[in-house]
Amino acid sequence: MLSRTADHLFWMARYTERAENTARMLDVNVQTSMLPQSEAETAQGWRAMLGISELQHAFDQKFRTLEGRAVIDFMVRDPANPSSIVACLTEARENARAVRGTLTTEVWEIQNQTWLDMQQHLKGELLETDPSKFFEWVKYRSHLSRGVTVGTMLRDEAVHFIRLGTFLERADNTARILDVKFHGGGAEPAGDAMSQRDFYYWGALLRSVSGFEIYRKVYRDVITPARIAELLMLRNDMPRSLLACMDEVLLNLRAVHNEVSADTERYAGRLHAQLQFGKIEDMLAEGLHDTLTTFLSDINELGNRISRDFLVPLAA
Repeated sequence: MLSRTADHLFWMARYTERAENTARMLDVNVQTSMLPQSEAETAQGWRAMLGISELQHAFDQKFRTLEGRAVIDFMVRDPANPSSIVACLTEARENARAVRGTLTTEVWEIQNQTWLDMQQHLKGELLETDPSKFFEWVKYRSHLSRGVTVGTMLRDEAVHFIRLGTFLERADNTARILDVKFHGGGAEPAGDAMSQRDFYYWGALLRSVSGFEIYRKVYRDVITPARIAELLMLRNDMPRSLLACMDEVLLNLRAVHNEVSADTERYAGRLHAQLQFGKIEDMLAEGLHDTLTTFLSDINELGNRISRDFLVPLAA
């Protein structure tokens, strides 16, 4: 497969997944901002989300005050913000259009129709009146895109690059969603005791990754931050966990192996092994924020290595 084609497929998937995960992060903050709390606590939640997304500086340049509505507008509508839902779904469509002949008709139509429907949603009042409903729509369209891809495309290199992009992006975003709580050295989940506000926060976070029912099924007990961290990091049967994502990254990376990718596969294997054989107690002892920060740095480096080996044409 041409590097250019692989690049478009990879980034089509990453941008689709990024739009979904931006919606998930925003929905957590919308839900938790409704809890009884001071204005300072509410602002801290929005600031933590911008910080972990590395968008605090860009936001401050455009807005004088930190308010929920301004953050939502910045993270949804702003085309200059590369992580905004508008920017992500636009880029996903453009990448799909560039490789239209590689995709099935169904996959292309999902990408195109999502972009068209987004224009109509943003012209209406849905985002202002019921932002959670809009975020659910974004998640639904991402689910639809993945399902149609798996259900209609040949299991060739095109699908492997799409899934590689999907799960690399998901690993990055799951780590960010979990780390929002601890960004900047916040409280670590060292014990089981928590306030009522924290209980609702963690419940909202679980729902944001479609994990609330899964948590109840796995642990059958009260919600505790340590178990949530274990679920979202180390369980390979949880679809959005870091380990489950790295399972898929490694599987698809091996499927597109080439003569220069062995070192990248070893790097991915090391990240996978750290999660597969890691213990949540050790990670909590080291500090969850520091552990997640290191993982985010490593997953970014893995993305750079994949780009170098597969997506950027080698110099003649």
